[in-house]
Amino acid sequence: MSIPGHRGALRWLPVAPATALLLLFLAGPIGYCVWIAFTNMQLTGSSSTDFVGLDNFRRAFADDDFRNAVVLTLVFTLISSILGQNTLGLALAGLMQRASRPVRTVTGSIVIAAWVLPEIVAGFLLYAFFRREGTLNAVLDWLQLPSQNWLYTLPILAVSFANVWRGTAFSMLVYSAALSEIPKEITEAAQVDGARGRQRLWHVTLPMIRRSIGTNLMLNTLQTLSVFGLIWAMTRGGPGNRSTTLPVFMYDQAFMKSLIGYGTAVALLLLLVGALFSVAYLRLMREEV
Repeated sequence: MSIPGHRGALRWLPVAPATALLLLFLAGPIGYCVWIAFTNMQLTGSSSTDFVGLDNFRRAFADDDFRNAVVLTLVFTLISSILGQNTLGLALAGLMQRASRPVRTVTGSIVIAAWVLPEIVAGFLLYAFFRREGTLNAVLDWLQLPSQNWLYTLPILAVSFANVWRGTAFSMLVYSAALSEIPKEITEAAQVDGARGRQRLWHVTLPMIRRSIGTNLMLNTLQTLSVFGLIWAMTRGGPGNRSTTLPVFMYDQAFMKSLIGYGTAVALLLLLVGALFSVAYLRLMREEV
């Protein structure tokens, strides 16, 4: 005669090793980081680490540089993820559905090649493109159009467009899969009823891929919020602090200025920003009542 409780315990046995590894390598470091955020831990200088409560968080909200980083992070996310990658990815997916096979192959290969590049390599390539003596200004000079030092005059826009160039492939793949699942009968019926291209897009296509839009926005936004290597390779957060997003600000405080406790507190606030975006997108993906 088997014991119900014993049978229930056996069902957990196959996943026990994976659960233990998750607790060891994921929950453990996260818990340790949370504790560090409430201390004054430093890499150099003071050898003692004391619990300081909410002082690091109060310091962040009173810090003009932190508030500047929050604003630039939101601008960077809005331009490069929500407007840039999302919109361009949908447009490319729609155009590739109507294109010939050779065009789809070439376009897809070019877009995906930018995506698979390591972030630091993409950063150096885009630095060479936007710098004062770079490719963009060479083209503008050849066309006899005004050129400028884009990384100095418009640094946050330069890194935003760089992130669009690198990350659009993911949105294109998501939307290509979503558009291929729309039954042709529905599109043809809307066309027979007199719906034009823009009307079909707004009233047929977008509602039917609504959940894919929400999923893509959430994943793209979370990835964009954590972009560090691309910005560091192109501008290092400069000039001044005009392209210092929260990951760059966090790195500067924790490792350049050795304020590990304060930098970790900023990292937790960045995690909170990502959680707020996730909640908003999860509400978007809910089924309409």
